[in-house]
Amino acid sequence: MELSESVQRGLQLGADRSSVDQRSFQVLVDSCFRSLLSSQGDPAVLDEPELKHVDRIQLKQIHSAATTFILEAVKQNADRSAISSSLEELTFSAERIEIFYSSYQKHKKELERLLASLGRRPAQINDVSWRLQYNTKNKQLDKVNQPFYLISLNTEGPGASEELSFTCTTEQLQDLVGKLKDAAKSLDRASQM
Repeated sequence: MELSESVQRGLQLGADRSSVDQRSFQVLVDSCFRSLLSSQGDPAVLDEPELKHVDRIQLKQIHSAATTFILEAVKQNADRSAISSSLEELTFSAERIEIFYSSYQKHKKELERLLASLGRRPAQINDVSWRLQYNTKNKQLDKVNQPFYLISLNTEGPGASEELSFTCTTEQLQDLVGKLKDAAKSLDRASQM
């Protein structure tokens, strides 16, 4: 795995027994996985009583690097050998690699679901339905006599389908259609390059 220099430095701090002892390392790794999986995304690593003796700045660096490494490993579907070789290069002991890998295996499926739910593409429009309405009067005026359109877009995004509905006047609909045609032309030009 390719890691930035700051991530490598943070992981090397975590590998150093003088910075983080073996028991504290287990707590730190568990805290990293918990912070990634919590709904608030709150890194409570600074609140752990077992980590009070670790320098706060170093603890933040280690936590940031470890969570980045975890997400990168999940993203690449890294196996034991890939994780072990990456951590060995950063001077991790065999015991720390085992601690890290066992926690990784325990939480891998949950993290895969979390990353899959994020998605990278916007929702895709699958279907459009519309209906013409005619407004004859409203609360302020007795006669309005103005048509308007009810438009429903059925979209499908990562993991969910949704219906988006809105109303617009004839002029607004013409403007929307014009903008959509311009966007389609831009996409055609971009794809021909």
